[in-house]
Amino acid sequence: MNIYTGRGDDGMTDLRDLSRVAKTHARIEAYGTVDEANAVIGTVYPSEHEDIDAWLIQVQNHLHIIQAEFATPDESMVDPQIDASHVRWLETAIDGFDDEVPPLTSFILPGGTATAGDLHHARTVVRRAERRAVALGAAEPVDDQAITYLNRLSDALFVLARVVNHRAGVDERTPSY
Repeated sequence: MNIYTGRGDDGMTDLRDLSRVAKTHARIEAYGTVDEANAVIGTVYPSEHEDIDAWLIQVQNHLHIIQAEFATPDESMVDPQIDASHVRWLETAIDGFDDEVPPLTSFILPGGTATAGDLHHARTVVRRAERRAVALGAAEPVDDQAITYLNRLSDALFVLARVVNHRAGVDERTPSY
């Protein structure tokens, strides 16, 4: 079996329902950026922290579900779906990890350990994925929970970057104005 089909050589691609759209279509932009976020998160794993690694594996699976949702124009065809329980799971993780670090008193600059830097990078790609999903939602029906999940995920990645730096004893840097 070949990995290439040639079906995309004309700038078109198939959605999950086999309808054809341009590779620049909002659905392709949305799920492609979620795919990119998933790949960047993959660069963090393994992180040398078992609790974070278990969390990352779960997130990657959730992002795969979101990709399938965004690749499927007919919401009734999507199974499984991201729902409020997935968002609550993220919020619980954010709260738990946030308890490990001192409260923020100012903005911080991305960076620190290599893992923290990768988490900050993933956070920015997730933010872009969220923007692409919102743009898709302005044009076509999109599951609001998937967009909410992306919003919370970027917050979670920010907190995780702080946790990784804190565990490594790396001080956060603040911007100088």
